[in-house]
Amino acid sequence: MNHPEENVDETTSKEEEDNLAYFLDFNPPKEDFLNDVLEGLSKDQKSLPPKYFYDAKGSALFDQICETDEYYVTRTELSLLEDVGDDVGRLSGAECNIIEYGSGSSNKIRLLLDQLSEPSEYAAIDISKEHLLRSANSLAKDYPAISVGAICADFLQPIELPEYVGQGDGAFLGFFPGSTIGNFSSAEALGFLTSAHSLLSEQGSLLIGVDLKKDTAVLESAYNDADGVTAQFNLNILTRINRELGAEIDESGFEHVARYNKEHGRIEMHLRSKQDQQISIASHLFEVAEGETIHTENSKKYAVEEFVDLAEKAGFESNRVWTDSDELFSLHYLKAA
Repeated sequence: MNHPEENVDETTSKEEEDNLAYFLDFNPPKEDFLNDVLEGLSKDQKSLPPKYFYDAKGSALFDQICETDEYYVTRTELSLLEDVGDDVGRLSGAECNIIEYGSGSSNKIRLLLDQLSEPSEYAAIDISKEHLLRSANSLAKDYPAISVGAICADFLQPIELPEYVGQGDGAFLGFFPGSTIGNFSSAEALGFLTSAHSLLSEQGSLLIGVDLKKDTAVLESAYNDADGVTAQFNLNILTRINRELGAEIDESGFEHVARYNKEHGRIEMHLRSKQDQQISIASHLFEVAEGETIHTENSKKYAVEEFVDLAEKAGFESNRVWTDSDELFSLHYLKAA
């Protein structure tokens, strides 16, 4: 993998990198976006990769989802982090080097940083460049004693870090909140954990949020909020495809659908066509029948033991598991064996 330019491009303001120790841009090129969309729409069950939800608008909409009454995930995880932060600090040791996968707005890492023992370095990884730079720069301003860097990348792909990343005296601490691991297929989840194990080295550890299996009504409500924010988030991927790929998609001809698939233990998000229609992208034409869906995202829910087994297959040892009193959500502290 080639190393990127270690600065921002011309569309990024100088202000947004002023406080950063480094910025690495591994962002997938536009050709990958087009090829992934064409491949997904060519399948019998049409699909779109969920990583493309996260342009600037999609990232902002996701932040709004996290504040809805129905979406228990964020507030439950934040409460857990408050409760166990001191424990995590003792387990990870002083002057740790933190790598956060899918950093988003950086709200959770702020809570964690305040409870760790003199963290040395923080590297934020996210696929949404504008959102990443804005959040990482703000964090660098507020935590001047910590070396803060930003890495724009798809963390499902192997990431090769320069030698100057992670030079603090402490060990690596990976942080992967939000139960994003549930968006991955079984093979992708194992691949991610295996890659993280390799990156964090044998002295490192991983703190990861994992959503738990629970009542179907609670799950489906969380992905069908009354204000329709999740619907906007889901439909925004079509807006992005139209804007960035010059596609012709009637966005009003689709509606958001989210349902729990008990057999696979996951919420499935789809865009359902309201009528027979055509999608035109880069000289390709796709027929979409009324009622046909485009599968946009899965959100798998785990039993604690199920996730521990998966982590062990990737080479981790389960050190601690914390859950809230209602057993909605779990935090796992994994050691790289």
